[in-house]
Amino acid sequence: MTGRAARWWTGAVPHRPPRAPRPAPPRPFRWTLAGSGRTGRPDRIGALAAGAPPADLWYLDELTDCAAKVLARSGAGDLCFVGRSLDSMYDLLTGAVEDVPPRDRPGLRRLPVSGAGLWRGVPPGARARLREHLAATGLSPYDLARRGRPVALVDVVHSGDTFALLHREIAAWAEENREPWPVIRRTLRYVGVTWRGRTSPHHPRWQQSGSHAWTRTLPAGNVVNVSLHGAVWGWFGDHQPKVHRSFPAERWFDEDAGRPPRHQALPRALAESLAVVAAGRTPEVRQALARGMLAEPAAADRAVRALAHRLRHAPRSRRRVSGGRRRRPAP
Repeated sequence: MTGRAARWWTGAVPHRPPRAPRPAPPRPFRWTLAGSGRTGRPDRIGALAAGAPPADLWYLDELTDCAAKVLARSGAGDLCFVGRSLDSMYDLLTGAVEDVPPRDRPGLRRLPVSGAGLWRGVPPGARARLREHLAATGLSPYDLARRGRPVALVDVVHSGDTFALLHREIAAWAEENREPWPVIRRTLRYVGVTWRGRTSPHHPRWQQSGSHAWTRTLPAGNVVNVSLHGAVWGWFGDHQPKVHRSFPAERWFDEDAGRPPRHQALPRALAESLAVVAAGRTPEVRQALARGMLAEPAAADRAVRALAHRLRHAPRSRRRVSGGRRRRPAP
């Protein structure tokens, strides 16, 4: 927000009566595979994963290291996973933070929309529906201006066009509703999971492109990257079987989008997701997440240290652990 729309803001979020929650629009159904603390219960999957081969978690070490950096570089804030590419990171962290007290536990949410085909912008007819999805995930300007902790959008990134699309929409929506952009810009963060390349400062990065000038309107450190081994990045982004289909704009109005999926790859996808959640509950993964967080410069942040401490000392889960085979990714 710039110009006259920003100058009215005086430093405090204006008091407005709480809004009644809007019904969520149809969105891809996904089972809850992990509980929340000692009260929440995961969904019963039954025989949906029956017949699938044992999950091969060959990427688990790489995924754990990447997830630790995402937690640290987001300031241990809430995480919103865009699309479905990083479903495995979402699954791993839901298992890992299951027994972390709510005060220190990051909120884990999913924004399952796909920006495919929208590089020119959102068609007018789909803009209202996209905003409904943002609001259902807690990303409306009203909610962003009044939340108590930062929130980071997380996605695998090649060109950064999906982040640009979402940011433009949030910024335009905030200006229309006269929400305090100086508050929102401090709250909103973006974490791009990129293909691991050279570490040289001269190596091109997506946010340095001229088409992403919007990244320079946010505070330093609110747009960051975490690299991932190329084989793992390609598996998550292109080859891994997913629980539900992609959700591009042409499907945003499908009334049956929220029905439980049924497809040939579902047993394998569910078995892998269940194995990743179970791995996240193990002391080994929780300890690795804590070590990875504390090895980051962001460990100077008290919230990051608090979450690492909780992960390191989380009680051993009593739920059955059924992890898959592990091996290091090929060089």
